[in-house]
Amino acid sequence: MVTSNVSKTAGSLVSQWTFAGRALELESSVIRDILKVTSQPEVISFAGGLPAPELFPIEGLKKACQKVLEEIGPPALQYSLTTGVPPLRRYLAGRVSKQGFEVDEANIQVTAGSQQGLDLVGRLFLEPGSVVITEIPTYLGAIQAFNFYGAKYVSVDMDENGVLIDQLEDKVRASKPRIIYIVPNFQNPSGITLAEERRHQLVEIAKRYQVPIIEDNPYGELRYAGKEVSSIQSIGGDYVIQLQTFSKIISPGLRIGWISASKEIMALVERVKQATDLHTNTFCQYVITEFAKDGSLDRHIEELKVAYSERRQVMLDAMQEHFPEEVKWTKPEGGLFLWVELPRGMNSAQLLDKAVEKKVAYVPGSPFYAQTIGENTMRLNFSNASPEKIVEGIRRLGQVFKENLPKKS
Repeated sequence: MVTSNVSKTAGSLVSQWTFAGRALELESSVIRDILKVTSQPEVISFAGGLPAPELFPIEGLKKACQKVLEEIGPPALQYSLTTGVPPLRRYLAGRVSKQGFEVDEANIQVTAGSQQGLDLVGRLFLEPGSVVITEIPTYLGAIQAFNFYGAKYVSVDMDENGVLIDQLEDKVRASKPRIIYIVPNFQNPSGITLAEERRHQLVEIAKRYQVPIIEDNPYGELRYAGKEVSSIQSIGGDYVIQLQTFSKIISPGLRIGWISASKEIMALVERVKQATDLHTNTFCQYVITEFAKDGSLDRHIEELKVAYSERRQVMLDAMQEHFPEEVKWTKPEGGLFLWVELPRGMNSAQLLDKAVEKKVAYVPGSPFYAQTIGENTMRLNFSNASPEKIVEGIRRLGQVFKENLPKKS
């Protein structure tokens, strides 16, 4: 099995020192642990949520870095505002406003990626025992972030159009949650997109029961098929706190994301962030502003969409050819992931070692379930491998499935 280990040195200190219980209770990221095992070049990995490194806009960022150092100079290397540098916040306000929620820079908080946005949400809303409504399955990083604050989860089933609204309302009414957390566009891990009508119904429920919606939207600009849908924030306005990031559309290594919300909420977010890290990386904020302002970012996103659309289709076609008919999967219209459901009785975590033996890897589905198990599910990433490796990796995975299908009675 793929597991993580605490070093002997750390273990001895853990036994001697007194730590906060919440720190000791945290579990390591299953995805990070799998990546350690699958980092060998011969392994075809569908495990990480990694953008394609060969598509990083290195030349554009190199020019932007040079221009920032020459034209902005020392201020780009100095402490800056907790909320973020004003030029970037103005740019982001324009970008958010194009989604239909009119904002200005006072509605924007720059963060160290959207993962920090999740942590700030946890700090702002959650205490031990606070209830969070999530989808089934849901984003593993959100579970990790909210677990630190002692969250309890009430999960809502999904179909091909997203969360089941009747079930959602019943559970909101019964559990009195602090927040509703949702990834509405090409969800991580399932790839499912929440239907337009259900977005409106979700907002109605949030208003009726006075519960804020956390709209986690890292993939919204990576659509390859189907019709655009309204952002939940454009429908729900101040009832929605939206998280976004440049990690999937420029580079995750820059660690720049943002929160958009009402000005009243932003005042609280700013104070919470001040206690966390004072401010986000100043230099990277200016570099992204410089890179994005002349349209380079929009052109780059179009290039990503062409490449990722091809890889998505290659994976879907290869699955159709190589997976046994008992295996089912989603067909996402965008994003980076699709979701596989194996026949009952198969355990994707137990199969992982057999897959790695064949030099292919994925993420078992169980960690994406806040309450239930999902032992027969898995997540596949299609953005990080070339089309040729996708075909070969899916062929190998199909072999694993065929060799381990439950015997028919």
